[in-house]
Amino acid sequence: MAGYILRRVLQAVPVLLGTTFLIYFMVFAMPGDPIVALFGDKTPNPAVIEQLRERYHFDQPFIVQYLLFLKGIFVGDFGISFSGQPVTEILAKTFPVTLRLAALAIFFEMVAGIGVGLIAGLRKGKFFDSSALAVSLVLISVPVFVIAFVAQLVFAIQLGWFRATVGPGAPLQDLILPALVLATISFAQIQRLTRSSVIETSGQDFVRTAASKGLSRRRIVPVHILRNSLIPVVTYLAVDFGTLMVGATVTEGIFNVPGVGRTLYQAIIRGERPTVVAFVTVMVLIYLVVNLLVDLLYAVLDPRIRYAK
Repeated sequence: MAGYILRRVLQAVPVLLGTTFLIYFMVFAMPGDPIVALFGDKTPNPAVIEQLRERYHFDQPFIVQYLLFLKGIFVGDFGISFSGQPVTEILAKTFPVTLRLAALAIFFEMVAGIGVGLIAGLRKGKFFDSSALAVSLVLISVPVFVIAFVAQLVFAIQLGWFRATVGPGAPLQDLILPALVLATISFAQIQRLTRSSVIETSGQDFVRTAASKGLSRRRIVPVHILRNSLIPVVTYLAVDFGTLMVGATVTEGIFNVPGVGRTLYQAIIRGERPTVVAFVTVMVLIYLVVNLLVDLLYAVLDPRIRYAK
C-alpha cells in the first residue's frame, strides 16, 4: 500500500506541473493589459504602470513568470491580488466557507441518495421504486438556479425556517439551505446510481450463497449488497466533492455565500489574473488528493481489490 501511495504521489507531480502551466498560459494569454485595466477610463501615470508591472512580474518573459509562480507554490506564496491583499489570505477566508458548504451538501446527498437508492433497488418495479425514479428525473431536469430561488422564496421568505442569505462569517446554520439546494441534483444522480448498483449486486453469486447459508436479510443487505454497491457511488461522491470545492458559483451568488465560486467569479470579472491562477491551482491540488483518497478507499469497500507492486 505504501508503494502504491508513493507511485500515485509521483504520478501527480507531472499532472500538477502540466495543469498549472496550461492554466497560467491560458489566463495570461488573454488579450488586454490587466494593469491598464485597473485604472478604467483614467489615464495612468507611466511610472506607476511600470512599478505595478515589476511588482507582479509582468515585465518578465512568460516562462520566468511561470517559474516564479511555481517557486511561490512550494513556499506557500500565491502572490498578491490587484487589491494589494495576499492571495493566501483570500484563500484562507473563502475555502473554509466552501468546505463547510460542500461537507453539508455531501452529507445530505449521501444519506438521502444512498438510502432511497438502496430501498428502490431492493424493491425494483414496485411503487416506491417508480416514485423515486420519477422524482429523480424531475430534480435532474430542473436548473439549479430555479431550485435555489424556489427554496429561498418558500423556506426562507414565506416559512421563515432559514435565512434568505448567508450572514457575516457564514455560520453553519445559514449554510443548510444552500447545501440542500446543492444536494438536490446530486441526490438524484446518487439515488439512480445506487439503485442500479444494488440491483446488479443482488444477482451476484456471493449474495445467493450468503442467502443459502441461512444468513438473515439484515446481514446480507448491509454487508454483502450495500458494501459491494458503493464503489461507483464513492467515485461519484469524490468527483462531486471536488466540484463543490471548486465552488458553486450560481448557488453562492444567490445566497450571498462568501465562498470560492463567488470570489473566483468576481476575480475573473475584475481581471485579477494572479487570484484566478492561484485559486484554480489549489482546486487542482484538491482534485488530486480526493482522487488518491478514493482509490485507497476502494480496497476498504471491496476486499478483492489489492494494490500489488
